[in-house]
Formats: sequence, structure tokens, C-alpha cells
Amino acid sequence: MSKHLIVGNWKMNPGTLAEAKKIARKVRRAAPELKATETVICPPFPFIAACGARKSVKNFHLGAQSASHEETGPYTGEVGATMLRDIGAEYVIVGHSEERKGGDTDERVSQKMKAVLEAKLIPIVCVGEEVRDEDGKYLDTLKNQIKNTFAGIPAKSVGKIILAYEPIWAIGAKDAMPPKEIREASIFAKKIFADIFGSDAGHKVRVLYGGSVNYRNAPDIMTVGNVDGLLVGRESVNTPGFIALLKAVDKA
Repeated sequence: MSKHLIVGNWKMNPGTLAEAKKIARKVRRAAPELKATETVICPPFPFIAACGARKSVKNFHLGAQSASHEETGPYTGEVGATMLRDIGAEYVIVGHSEERKGGDTDERVSQKMKAVLEAKLIPIVCVGEEVRDEDGKYLDTLKNQIKNTFAGIPAKSVGKIILAYEPIWAIGAKDAMPPKEIREASIFAKKIFADIFGSDAGHKVRVLYGGSVNYRNAPDIMTVGNVDGLLVGRESVNTPGFIALLKAVDKA
């Protein structure tokens, strides 16, 4: 069985390279002690290379928070997936709710995913509803988002894709989504995946949960929620809390 996958999205933190290297160093030291868990840290673009290790570290990987849909060219401020691979990144988050809020459509997220796959990196594709209504309309929102985002993605690439379910209403909230509801959402997402790519793909796709995750609620989210891993935001730059989360998940 695959190991649990914990992805730390640092967002625009910390404020200095020295702080970033310090956080990364502590996570690198903790990672080899994990038995059933791998971790990916996603620092801001300027810090990625410096947060890597001189040689491979067990259970430790580098990722990026986004990538351009273009490889190279006259795109000021953009960063290509091949550039990220060249500085040590193995994973790339695409379609994060904050980027979608900034204008990334399902189509653009799909284009970014294709660019990441072409660069032989692993995309962590974020989906999630803005609100959870009692009528269940959020399920249609989630279904359409998944179908639109994965339109045109070849079935042979499915095994290289990770799906991150992050209900927008739960991000930065006091509490995470209840684990039983996370389980239901994960099953629903896998079903939609199966509708697109076939039942085998639906069973195999790895689903992460993101939204107000910390070391206290992580074990229940993993076991009761029955997800393959977690996408962690603010707690990922709180080094003691993040390492405690890694250890808690590893024992779950």
C-alpha cells in the first residue's frame, strides 16, 4: 500500500530565506523517522531550491505552489514547470482555491496540470465547493469542477495525479470538516473520477483533504475520513505543530 502523503503549503511564508531553511531543515530531520508517511513541503518560489537537500532524504520531497500553463516565453512573473523540476521540485499544487479566486478557471487549471505532467512532475489538483448547502447543490458544483478540470487529460496520466479536496468554507476555519463528511466527499470524488476514467482509476486515485488541519484532528481525518493524506496550510510553517502532525498521522 502507498504511504500517507502530507503536503505542506507554505503560501507566502515565511518572511526570510533563513527562516525557510530552518523550517525545511527540521522537517528533513524528522522525515526519515516516519514509517508509513511521506511529506512534501511547498515553499514560495524563491526558497524552493534552498530548502532542498544535497542528497535524497527518505520520505522528504519538494513541491511548488503553482506553475504556469506555458513552458517558456514572454510571460512576465510566471514560472514554468520545467524550471521547477530543474531546481528539485517533484510535486506542484494546481488549482488551489486562492488561485481560483484570483481568476484561474477550470480550463486554466487543466492547462497547468497538463504542463506539470509534461514536465514529468506530479500535480496535486485542488477542488472544492465554496459553500455547503442543505439541498446538496454543492455536490453538483464539485462534480462539474472535477469533470471540467480533468477534461482532456489522458487516462494514462491518472496514476500520476493526486486529488486534493479542500472545501473553501473550511479553509482557515476554527474546525476542520467532520471526518465522516470528509469520507463521503472522498467517495463522491472517486466516483466522479471513475465516471471520467473508469472504475479502476476511481479506486486508484489518491485523495487528500485540506482545510483547518492540525496535529490534533489529523489522525481522525485520516482514519475516519479514509483519505490518503492531507494538504496542510498554516500549520505547515508552525514547525513543532507540523512535525507533531507528521508523527500523529504516522501512528494513525
